[in-house]
Amino acid sequence: MMSRRRDLLRVVASATATAAVAGLLLGALGDVAAGQARLKIGIIGAGRIGGTLGEHWVKAGHEVLLSSRHPERLKPLADRLGPRARVGTPREAAAFGEVVLVSVPYGAFPQVGRDHADELRGKIVLDPGNPFAQRDGPMAEEARRKGTATASLEYLGSVRLVRAFNTIPASVLRNEAHRAGERIAVPLASDDEQALEVAARLVRDAGFEPVLVGPLARSIAFDAGTAVFGRGLTARELRRGLGLEP
Repeated sequence: MMSRRRDLLRVVASATATAAVAGLLLGALGDVAAGQARLKIGIIGAGRIGGTLGEHWVKAGHEVLLSSRHPERLKPLADRLGPRARVGTPREAAAFGEVVLVSVPYGAFPQVGRDHADELRGKIVLDPGNPFAQRDGPMAEEARRKGTATASLEYLGSVRLVRAFNTIPASVLRNEAHRAGERIAVPLASDDEQALEVAARLVRDAGFEPVLVGPLARSIAFDAGTAVFGRGLTARELRRGLGLEP
């Protein structure tokens, strides 16, 4: 009898602990979406786009790991940004980030997927990539034909992809963050509602205005070569250009 009671108590304790952990996880995710939690962000490719966003996010209070093929070259930037910034390899960035920004020339996307699939699996991945045939070769033409989001998912595997930050020129990203008046808008698309909410928060933290376009299939409306690509538009102008309701 005592043995059965002990077994029952163990089951109850285990169930209680499981529920508590689940509650903590849900609470943490809710905090992130609500803008209450500091995020760990891994940046694969800290060039003009990745490095600039890393700087904006560190200033907003997030922890950032900047990476490239030559991480030693990023140390001056990390030193300038302070203790919330560090440098490492692309693999370390993929492992570090709760959110990962993949900001490399589009021709490198297949290699990123092959090298870091395990580290990226199940994570929110922000994709600002734009395929250009003159730089990336024939794979760019195929990616443009099927839609960049579709191609990115094929290359990166089981990630929670958000198309983000692909339309804004690097100079606008650096110089127009947190500007007075109407902010520059960033179109976002994802099949994952929670990933979309986190991305929208990071757009705001970087100093811009998110415009939620819809599922990934809709992101073809702001791919390279469209009327809204490569322009610093306000949210009102961007919605008009995409044919969205104001």
